[in-house]
Amino acid sequence: MCISTSEAAFSGTIVYCGRQHHPLHGLIHVLGYQNTAVNLASGPNAMLLHLPTSRLTPGHFLSVGRGGDVLERMVAAVRPVAVAADEITWMSGEPESVQVFEHDVYTVLLATDPTAIPAALQQVPSHRRPDLDPDLLRFYADHFPDHTIAVCCFDNADARRARPLLLWYPPLDPDRLTVPALDSHTGAVPDLDAVVPVDHWVLLSTDQAPSNWGEPVDYPENMRHSLRSFLPAAVVGQYYGGGDALLNGDFTISHSDLLTGDLDRVERCRPTRR
Repeated sequence: MCISTSEAAFSGTIVYCGRQHHPLHGLIHVLGYQNTAVNLASGPNAMLLHLPTSRLTPGHFLSVGRGGDVLERMVAAVRPVAVAADEITWMSGEPESVQVFEHDVYTVLLATDPTAIPAALQQVPSHRRPDLDPDLLRFYADHFPDHTIAVCCFDNADARRARPLLLWYPPLDPDRLTVPALDSHTGAVPDLDAVVPVDHWVLLSTDQAPSNWGEPVDYPENMRHSLRSFLPAAVVGQYYGGGDALLNGDFTISHSDLLTGDLDRVERCRPTRR
């Protein structure tokens, strides 16, 4: 459930998307992403995430601090009630062009134009600077023209020490929650017609749900208020795995369907060339 710039293995992925009205930022989506990465390349590597927003800056990335288990706590909340998915529906101010910054163990590049990324790679420390296939960047430019592409660069020593990524953004569509799940672990363009193995939790939330909706999440009492304000009181979630495979694509659900709490309404969507 990830696209990498060179050969890698990713397992135990947890991905979260929440819709909420933040007291300072208004209506936003919050994305959480965590996995166990094994870099199989001889040198640096990177994972790429396509995020449904045209406005993303380093300031949108949240420090989890001591809350490094925040996504695991969400899984713990839903695990007793979650069931594996039997099937899933298949449905066919401007920032700088590339922003480069350090976050946790990553050097992150944010680009609204993926084809501008190669020129910015010299800003990445050499021990983390990956080789990027131009065809892969063209794929993102062609299929996700309104998105921001995050390239999270890491080296072999970093791979197993990463904390979860947590960030917020003003979404392109506030009423559709989508999490990036395209799969390609070789550095090549993902095969949109491929059936790929899955091993991940998908977690969702909304602050407009009724009081008895979802499962409450148990956070540490000493969690910083600045972080807690971005996190949900309750989540719903589902595990996809156990030897199953799905057509390559992202996960998406409308906000109205999410309010029902019925995760059979989660769909798998494939990008189309624009």
